[in-house]
Amino acid sequence: MVSGAIGLGLVTLSLAIWVVLVGFWGRFWWADQRLDAAAPALAPAVDQGKNSPSVWAIIPARNEADVLPQTLGSLLRQDYPGVYAIVLVDDQSTDGTATVARQVAQQANQTERLTVIAGEPLAPGWTGKLWAMDQGARYAQGQPHPPDYLLFSDADIEHSPSNLRQLVAKAEAEALDLTSLMVLLRCESHWEKLLIPAFVFFFQLLYPFPWVNDPARSTAAAAGGCILLRRQALERIGGLTILRNALIDDCSLAAAVKRSQPPKATLPSPSQEEKAASPHPPIWLGLTTTTHSLRPYPTLGSIWDMVARTAYTQLHYSPWLLIGTVLGMGLVYLVPPIELIWGIATEQGLVAILAGLTWLLMALAYGPTLRLYRCSPLLGFALPLIGLLYTLMTLDSAWRHWRGQGGAWKGRVYPTEI
Repeated sequence: MVSGAIGLGLVTLSLAIWVVLVGFWGRFWWADQRLDAAAPALAPAVDQGKNSPSVWAIIPARNEADVLPQTLGSLLRQDYPGVYAIVLVDDQSTDGTATVARQVAQQANQTERLTVIAGEPLAPGWTGKLWAMDQGARYAQGQPHPPDYLLFSDADIEHSPSNLRQLVAKAEAEALDLTSLMVLLRCESHWEKLLIPAFVFFFQLLYPFPWVNDPARSTAAAAGGCILLRRQALERIGGLTILRNALIDDCSLAAAVKRSQPPKATLPSPSQEEKAASPHPPIWLGLTTTTHSLRPYPTLGSIWDMVARTAYTQLHYSPWLLIGTVLGMGLVYLVPPIELIWGIATEQGLVAILAGLTWLLMALAYGPTLRLYRCSPLLGFALPLIGLLYTLMTLDSAWRHWRGQGGAWKGRVYPTEI
């Protein structure tokens, strides 16, 4: 009788949590913040001539020779009508990344658009990617005519031909300081289909995109693979130096931009004045189906390492947050299937019904993200198993931190976030 009451209480609490998440947690599960859908109406905001804002793309690249023909080639083929240049920072590569980059530009007859910088040795207190980004940004800002925008792109991102034009159009139309895309991640292997859409789903749960995009809320996030940043906003926050030791650099950058306030005296246009009147400078984070990552995660181990690299960092290295996360993941994802089985086995009809409803609600909430990745909706019912795997990855992330291994990437190990 006591165990029945406990089971009923747990499944009722789990159901209540899912009702709150689905009904009141920023529409995180709708997956409706899309650049693709908005782009056609926004395109006229970008002039088809010399008045378009200038953009420099910054690509930090460490041992990316195999993907550059596709990814760098896609940036060289952008249909953007304004001044546009690319800086690739070769971050101590050993695979001929710089040579391949120059060859790609030469084959595209775009050698004048590309500048390749030999990256300096990693400076103390910096993570490698941010150090490379900072070098590229300082180079662009130091030009006689510094760009209006900086496009930070990972070296493994293949952009659609109109991606830059659409990003700038949206930024200009809505006076955004930061415009970012959660690009479509590779989802081809069995493990990728099982775990990659869930990675995006959990990210949206942590940072509901409609809240990120609401200047009235402090919620801030970005996806590091594709970030368009207004140069004035970068200067206002003091450059990338303030993020130098951040392993989760994209969300840290978004938070810094959204916390900052532009001087009102320098805002000439009505849209800028409206922006200044908002509690926070507007930023935007959305999804896309046309720009995607080529980074493969063909095995469980590769996805495990990707998550474990920063999961404990997300918890600010707090054992108490780790314990809370483990208990919360168990309550939200594991209780429904366990209680469903237990309710059926012990003929506790109410427990079984509530558990089944909770599991169904969970699967339905996962549906839009699965559709985004063209995966079977039946995978929604695998979310408890997926949640368990991600919980184990988080525990492993903490274990790596406690052993001093921290975040490892491209042959470098970052023991902690200072």
